[in-house]
Amino acid sequence: MNQQTKLGILIGAGALLLIVFFSSFYVVNEWEQVVVTQFGDPVGEPITEAGFHLKLPFVQKTNSFEKRILIWDGERNQVPTDDKRFIWVDTTARWRIKKPLTFLQSVRTIQGAQSRLDDYLDSAVRDVIGKHKLVELVRLTNRVLDVVSKEEDAEAGPLEREVRAKITKGRNKLVLEMLENARPKVEELGLELIDLRIKRINYVESVRLSVYQRMISERQRIAEQYRSEGRGKKAEVEGQRAREEKKILSEAYRKAQEVIATADADAARTFADAYNTDPEFFAFVRTLQSYEMMIGKNHTLVLSPDSDLYRYLTSMGQAPPAKQK
Repeated sequence: MNQQTKLGILIGAGALLLIVFFSSFYVVNEWEQVVVTQFGDPVGEPITEAGFHLKLPFVQKTNSFEKRILIWDGERNQVPTDDKRFIWVDTTARWRIKKPLTFLQSVRTIQGAQSRLDDYLDSAVRDVIGKHKLVELVRLTNRVLDVVSKEEDAEAGPLEREVRAKITKGRNKLVLEMLENARPKVEELGLELIDLRIKRINYVESVRLSVYQRMISERQRIAEQYRSEGRGKKAEVEGQRAREEKKILSEAYRKAQEVIATADADAARTFADAYNTDPEFFAFVRTLQSYEMMIGKNHTLVLSPDSDLYRYLTSMGQAPPAKQK
C-alpha cells in the first residue's frame, strides 16, 4: 500500500469519526422540548432542559416541539342558544404541549394539534351555549338589578326586561365551564389548555335587524316617557309661576291702594288745615284754579252777577262779601 492510499484512508476515517462525533450530540434550546426516537419508537424520557445532549448517531432521531404558549383562534360559528337565538360566536384559546411524548404519538405536529383543537373547543363552546340563554352570555353580574326600582321595572319594555333578567351564572362562569369541559379531551393529546375566551358575540343578520328595531322602539318609548314627565314638570312650574305672579300682583295692588288712600287722607287733611287757617284766602285760590280750568284760549266766559265766581272780578281791590244764602 503506497503513501497516498494510506493518507486517503486516514482522511476518510477522520471525516467519518467527525461525522459520528457531531451526530452524537444535539442542542435543546430554551423554548424547545425533545423526544428521541429509535426506528420510530420513543427512547427514554422527553428532554426538557436546555443544553447539549447525547444520542446514538444515525440510529436515533430527535423530534423537537414548542415549549412556549401557543395560540388557537377558532372559526366564527353560528350557534343557537337555549332561548332559540342564533348568534355568531368567535373564540380564542391559549395552549401548550405538556406531554411531548403523548403529543408525538397522538398528533405529531402543531398543525395536527390545531385541527384537533378545532373539534374539541368548538364542541365545548356549542354545548355550553346551547344550554343557556343569551342574557347569560352577555351579562357578568346582576348589578343592574340593584339600581332599578320596582316602579321602573314594572314600566320597562320587553327589551329592558330581557336585559334586566336575573342571571344565574354569567359570562365568566360559562367560559370557565367551556374550559373545564374541553380540558380532559385536550389532555388526551398531551396538551394543556391554559385559557379560553369569547372574543365576540353577535346576532345573525336576520335577527340583528329586528333586535336593532326593538332597541330603537324601546329607546323611543323611554324618550317619550321622559318628554311626558318633562311636560308635566313644565306645567307644574308654569302653574306655580302663575300663582306666584298673581300673589305678587295682588300684594302690590293692595299696597298701592294703601299708599293712595294714605296720600288722599294726607291731602284732605292738608286742605282742611289750609281752609281752617284762612277760609277766605282758600276760597280765593280755589276760584282762581276754577278760572284756569274753565277758561282756555279763545274762550268766552259768561257769568251771572250773583255768581260766586263773579264776586272776585267786581273789584280790583278787596273782594265783596260772599252772597248770603
